[in-house]
Amino acid sequence: MRFTITGEWKRNSLLRLIIVSFLLYGAALWVTNALLYFNKMSLSYRSVVEYYLGSEARFLQPRSYQGLLEVTHFHVFAMGIFILTMAHLTLFVPLRPRTKLWLICLSFFAGIADEAAGWLTRFVHPGFAYAKIGAFLLLQGTLAVLLVAVLVVALGGFRNAYTEDL
Repeated sequence: MRFTITGEWKRNSLLRLIIVSFLLYGAALWVTNALLYFNKMSLSYRSVVEYYLGSEARFLQPRSYQGLLEVTHFHVFAMGIFILTMAHLTLFVPLRPRTKLWLICLSFFAGIADEAAGWLTRFVHPGFAYAKIGAFLLLQGTLAVLLVAVLVVALGGFRNAYTEDL
């Protein structure tokens, strides 16, 4: 952390390599997250409802409590750590502090909302399928912005913005 706060990371090729390598893994997570989503459903209300509630016409079973719990258990941990790491790296990006605040808050909100919307669609009301679609798009969008912003700073000669506060 000292390297990023003091700005030494711009002179430390190994640290930049580590950050860029992490961002490549992050990009792979972003791509596979989209591929997994679109392998199961589309951005239509009907496809989301059918995925969670099942479809007699298509012989699809509803998602089980156990199945949702297992996926949520892993996703909450993995996405939480990933978003935390990206939020931390975003502190060093030369954006306005309020912009960083919005990006970070929206990312965390979208991660939780994406998980919660599946549960709500399955066990509360099918109308939450719209929330699932919106949360997925928001999550993918905010993560893309964070990944690109940190990558641009890691590869470019931008100043360290860590000391800026709201």
